[in-house]
Amino acid sequence: MGVTGADAGAGTRTNEVYQILRRDLLNGRIAPGERLKLVELSRRYELSQSVVREALARLAEKSLVIATPQRGFRVRDLSVQDMQALTETRVEIESVTLRLAMQRGDIQWETGVLASHHVLENTPMTLKNGQFNEDWPARHHAFHQAMLSGCANPQLERICAELRDCAELYRRWCWALNGESDRDVATEHRLLKELTLARETHTALALLRTHIERAPSRLVAYAAEQGTPALGRLTS
Repeated sequence: MGVTGADAGAGTRTNEVYQILRRDLLNGRIAPGERLKLVELSRRYELSQSVVREALARLAEKSLVIATPQRGFRVRDLSVQDMQALTETRVEIESVTLRLAMQRGDIQWETGVLASHHVLENTPMTLKNGQFNEDWPARHHAFHQAMLSGCANPQLERICAELRDCAELYRRWCWALNGESDRDVATEHRLLKELTLARETHTALALLRTHIERAPSRLVAYAAEQGTPALGRLTS
């Protein structure tokens, strides 16, 4: 059975709401643990609750949103324990994926890495007024995804992308709490790009581990100073 115009339209609207909500989550516009009410979101986007519910269900599949029977949807809570588990998983999975990318990547892959890095390098994390640049997370995601794409394994790429989205929630709140003024993120990305393209496997993987672990370690230290394992509380 073919897709009707109505079905196609609903799918398009669902994807639009999904992308808007995902961007708002990753840019810190919606706080950890916040309830996502269907009625309010439906009014905001002028769409049916069924369309909004489908978008939220997709976000729940990506672990950005938690779906609870009889209670609806809410943004995932941020905690030290969850972040440590997420970080450990990212290090292991992305290391395997990047190793395969360096083994299998071709000239087209190299070109994609260079292009995505060029875009990221010319996208500042903060604007002139000191505010967080909301274009940065998407370009940061695209760069890391480009590096891993050489693995020629769509399943690994998908898992890495989903884990990185969850990690971006923590990165955003880390920036909101104490910024990253003492960290040269641009240099980290440049070195990671150079080592990866040079197939310097051991050094590239060591840098990847450090790159992934740095922001979480800062949040763990900050949470310890504040005496709470619930990171979402630190942002209030």
